[in-house]
Amino acid sequence: MDMPIPADSRVAAEAARRRSFAIIAHPDAGKTTLTEKLLLKGGAIQLAGQVRAKGNARRTRSDWMKIEQERGISVATSVMTFERDGVVFNLLDTPGHEDFSEDTYRTLTAVDAAVMVLDAAKGIESQTRKLFEVCRMRDIPIITFVNKMDREGRDPFDLLDEIEKTLALDAAPVAWPVGQGADLRGVYDILHPSLRLLDSDEVIPLTGLDDPVLEARVPGDRAATLREQAELAGGACAEFDLERFLEGSLTPVYFGSALRDFGVGHLLEGLARFAPPPRPRSADVRAVRPEEPKLSGFVFKIQANMDPNHRDRVAFLRICSGRLEKGMRLKQVRTGKQVPVNAPLFFFAKDRQVAEEAWPGDVVGIATHGGIRIGDTLTEGDALNFQGVPSFAPEHLRRVRLDDPMLAKKLRKALDELADEGVVQLFRPLDGSQPIVGVVGLLQLDVLQSRLRAEYGVPASFEAAPWTTMRWMASEDRSAIERFAASNRMDMAEDHDAEQVAFFTSDWRRKRAEEEYPMIRFLPVREQHGLAA
Repeated sequence: MDMPIPADSRVAAEAARRRSFAIIAHPDAGKTTLTEKLLLKGGAIQLAGQVRAKGNARRTRSDWMKIEQERGISVATSVMTFERDGVVFNLLDTPGHEDFSEDTYRTLTAVDAAVMVLDAAKGIESQTRKLFEVCRMRDIPIITFVNKMDREGRDPFDLLDEIEKTLALDAAPVAWPVGQGADLRGVYDILHPSLRLLDSDEVIPLTGLDDPVLEARVPGDRAATLREQAELAGGACAEFDLERFLEGSLTPVYFGSALRDFGVGHLLEGLARFAPPPRPRSADVRAVRPEEPKLSGFVFKIQANMDPNHRDRVAFLRICSGRLEKGMRLKQVRTGKQVPVNAPLFFFAKDRQVAEEAWPGDVVGIATHGGIRIGDTLTEGDALNFQGVPSFAPEHLRRVRLDDPMLAKKLRKALDELADEGVVQLFRPLDGSQPIVGVVGLLQLDVLQSRLRAEYGVPASFEAAPWTTMRWMASEDRSAIERFAASNRMDMAEDHDAEQVAFFTSDWRRKRAEEEYPMIRFLPVREQHGLAA
C-alpha cells in the first residue's frame, strides 16, 4: 500500500490540462447567464440564451428541464465540457436555489475549484454564504466574480471588505473596474497591466498605471480616479498569492457583467491560469493520485430521462485517475459487478457526444438501466471507495398520495428511479403504509410532482406526515437497533439502500431516544457508500 505507483506520463499530461469547476451563487446573481457566456467564450455555443429574455431566447442551454425553462431557475446540475487554448474545462452549473442544496453539495465533491458570483448591488447573500461554507469544508479554491457592474451597485471596496469580514477570506482584486453603472468603461488588469474596455475584446497592454495610453483610452477624469483607486487597492487589499488561493484562504476577485459579456473572458483566463488541475482524492484505503495508470472514479449524480424519446438513465462519473476508453468494463466496488462502458458520453447540458477516451478531471456519462447509485466507486479492479459524497437527513417529510390505485406499480418504479437520481429521498415504512418522501426544500416537491406527471404519467400528490425529523442509525450492537425497531415499529422505515431509519415527531423525542439507547448513534448525515464510514 505504501509502495510508489508509477505515473503514466500521458495520464499526467492530460490531467494537467483539465480544470473542473462549479459556479456557486445566490439565486438571481446571474449564475446561469455567466455559465452561458463562459460557454460562448469557450466556443461551445454560438448564441447564449438570456434568463431575462422572452420566448425561446429565454431557454438557456444549461437549463434544459421543462420546469427550469418555465421558471427561469436552475434545479438540476448541468455538466458542460469545452476546450480553449489547450485547456479542457469541465463546467458544472449547480442549482442556486437553496431547496436543491443537496444536489449542489454532491456536485462540489466532483470539482477542483469554484467560481463565486456576487451581485454588485447585493454582495454576499444567504445562499452564497451557505455554499461557500461547503467549499470551505472541502478546501475548494474559490475565484470571485462581481457581476452586474454595469448597474448601480455598491462601492468595490465595500464588497471586498464584506468578503473578508463575512467569509473570513482574504480578497485580492486582480482587476479593478473603470467606473461603475452607467459610467462603466472597462477594467484594469492589476496582475498583467492592461486595459480591457467595455463592448470590446481588445486587450490594451500598459506599462502600468502611469502609462499615458491610459489617458488616451479612458476619457475625462476617470483615468485619475482609476489610478487613485487601484493604488489604494494595492495598499489596502491582500496581494494575490497562488499558494494561499490553492489552500482556500484567499480569493482573486474579478469584475464584469455577464449580461454584457464583459469580464467573462478575463475570468476564463484566470481559471486556466490559477485553478488547480485534478488533485489526489481520499478513499477509504488510501489517497488516489490522478497520474495513476489504473482508472478510478465515483458517481456523484444520476439523471433519468434527459432524452424523453429514449427514457434513458445516465450516471455522471468524475474520473479521479487513469484513462477511460470506450468499451471498457469497470468494477462497481459496492456490488462487485462489472459495468460495461460501451459509449461514455461528454455533455453539453442536454446535448451529448460519445467520448472515445477521457482523463482525470473529466466528467463522463455512463448509460445505466439501474443498479448504479450516487456515491458508487467504479475502478479497473481496485477495491476502494471514494469518500465525501454524503446524504443529509431531509428537512421535510411527506406521504405520497395516489388517487388511482391502478398506478401503484408505476408509482413505485418512478419513485425508485427518482430516488436513484437523488431528486428526493425515499422511505418505505415498516408497517407497509404509503411511501414517504424526504426533501431539503419544498420546491423539490414541485419538481417531483412535475416529473412524475410529465415523465411517468403518474398524477401523485403529497400530504403531511406526522414526523418532523429522520435519522439513520448505527451501532456496534446490531441487536440494539433491532430492539429499538421492535418497540417503535410505527415510526420506522427503510431508506432506498434498505438501511433502517427512525422517524420522530419532535426534536424532544429524538433526544429522548438518544438518552434511552446510548449504544445507538442517530445520524443526520451518512456516507453514500455505507453507514459504517
